[in-house]
Amino acid sequence: MADIFDLFKKIAKPAENTGAPITWLLVGLGNPGKEYENTRHNAGFLSMDALVRAKSASCDRARFHALTGEAVFDDVRVLLMKPQTFMNHSGVAVKEAADFYKIPVENVLVVYDDTSLEVGRMRIRRNGSAGGHNGIKSLIEHLGSDKFPRIKVGVGAKPYADMDLADWVLGNFPKEDRSKIDKVAAVIPEAAAMILTGKTEDAMGKYNGFDAAKV
Repeated sequence: MADIFDLFKKIAKPAENTGAPITWLLVGLGNPGKEYENTRHNAGFLSMDALVRAKSASCDRARFHALTGEAVFDDVRVLLMKPQTFMNHSGVAVKEAADFYKIPVENVLVVYDDTSLEVGRMRIRRNGSAGGHNGIKSLIEHLGSDKFPRIKVGVGAKPYADMDLADWVLGNFPKEDRSKIDKVAAVIPEAAAMILTGKTEDAMGKYNGFDAAKV
């Protein structure tokens, strides 16, 4: 992994100054590589891809051990991130970017999979514990706080108690479930925009009851 980190350091360059400073990080969590593209653990990456399309943006510049891009929500300039460190080390990338731009922890919005929610549900929270999610655990460890907002994308609980959780989250979505995830991903851009522009309570009221099965 150290070799990958060294590569990112060599090719990372400061972002072009396009006016307003970057004041938020918007992070989608997942694992890099084609073999993980359709897995439950990559719901954050899938959501980020939908947001990038909706904003006619890109998220393909290698910086901070991540693929990055930029987007503007009203007058809020945001760095988009898909950490390439693998899930368990997501905090390495986020911490590096947060330090570079001097972003406070409460301005780090994270989108990720949640096995405690049914497939196609979503939930917005202002902060909270890792809840057993290794990506969030890494963020809390490296940022030194759990006081960052998050959008959780439901991927469903493992089907039986003695199944290894890693096997479940690294399993591929069946077609029906992937359709529900795509419906959640389609509303992530609006939900994120509300949070990024100071309307978190409104976003929670509108989307915490979202159910893709009813769309």
